[in-house]
Amino acid sequence: MAKAIVIEKYGSSEVLKYKNLDMGRPGEDELLIRNTAIGVNYHDVYVRSGLYKTLKLPGIPGCEAAGVVEKIGIAISDFKVGDRVVYITSEYGAYSSHIKIKREKVIKLPKTIGDELIATNFLRAMTVEMLLNRITVIDDTKTILVTAAAGGVGRLLCQWASSLGVKVIGSVSNLKKVAETKVNGCHETLVANQHDFSKKINQFTEGKGVDVVFDSVGADTFNSSLESLAPCGFLVNFGQSSGAVDPLLMTTLAQKSLSVARPILFHYFKSYKIYEQMAASVFDAFETGVLNVSKFSPFNLKDATEAHNMLESRKGGGSIYLKP
Repeated sequence: MAKAIVIEKYGSSEVLKYKNLDMGRPGEDELLIRNTAIGVNYHDVYVRSGLYKTLKLPGIPGCEAAGVVEKIGIAISDFKVGDRVVYITSEYGAYSSHIKIKREKVIKLPKTIGDELIATNFLRAMTVEMLLNRITVIDDTKTILVTAAAGGVGRLLCQWASSLGVKVIGSVSNLKKVAETKVNGCHETLVANQHDFSKKINQFTEGKGVDVVFDSVGADTFNSSLESLAPCGFLVNFGQSSGAVDPLLMTTLAQKSLSVARPILFHYFKSYKIYEQMAASVFDAFETGVLNVSKFSPFNLKDATEAHNMLESRKGGGSIYLKP
C-alpha cells in the first residue's frame, strides 16, 4: 500500500498526518514514480501553515523528489521503467511513497547525481539558477548582498555567485553561522539584526551600497535590504521566512531609483525546453563543483513532523529529506 503525508487543516507541524494512499494507473501522459528521496523546503512550511493557500485541502504537500519510474502512460515514449528521475511540481504531492505526475514535470537524472543530493537541493539550485541567470545581470563587476546566507538556498547562491567572480556579502541570524558563509564564498558576513548593519554595508562597499540584494527572509530584513542598495540597485525578494513584507510605496523606490522583483520559480518554466535547460545548468554546477553539499539529514516519511520542526528551528542546514 502506498503511503503519503496528508494535510487536512492548516497549522503547526502536527497537522502532517501519515496515511494510506490509493494509486491507480497513470494517465496517458503521466508517469508513476516511486519516490526514493523527498525534498523538504520552507515553501512546504508556508503551505502547511496556510501562509500560502495553494494546496487544496485535504492534500499532499511537497514540491520535489527523486525517484524511479515504475509505470508509463501510453502516450509517453521517451521514458522507460527503471529510469532515475527528479521533478518539481507546483501541484504538490511529493510527500508520498508514489506519485502520478505529468511527463512535462519530470527530468532524467545523470548517473553522477545522487538521489539525496538532488532531492534536497534541486528546487533550491533551480531557484539559484533563476536568480542569477533569468532575473538580472550578475557578473564580476557586481557586489551583492545575500540574506540567510547560511540557509538552504543562501549557501548555494553564495557559492554560485562567488564562482562568477561576484563580490558576495552575506547576512545571517547569528554569529555562529559566519564561518560557514566564508566557506561558501562570502567576502564579508554580517549579523542581520546588528544596529550598524547599513553602516557596515557602506564601509564594505566604499559608500556605494550593493548592486543587488537577494532577500529570502522578508519582513525582518526588507527595510535594511532596501537601505543597503546603491542608487539604481535591484532588490530581489524570493522568500519570507520571517513573515510577509509590508506594502511598499513607489516613492520609497524613487528616492534612489530602485527596482524590486518578487519572482516565483514555477513561472519561469515557460516550456519543457527551458525547464531542461535550467536543470542541465544545475546538474553541471553540481558535477563541476560549483555547488557543494556535504551533509544530509534523512527522516522517514512518517516522521515529517520532526523534519518540519528541524527545518523551522533553522538547524537543518538545507539538507533535510524524507525517505518513503
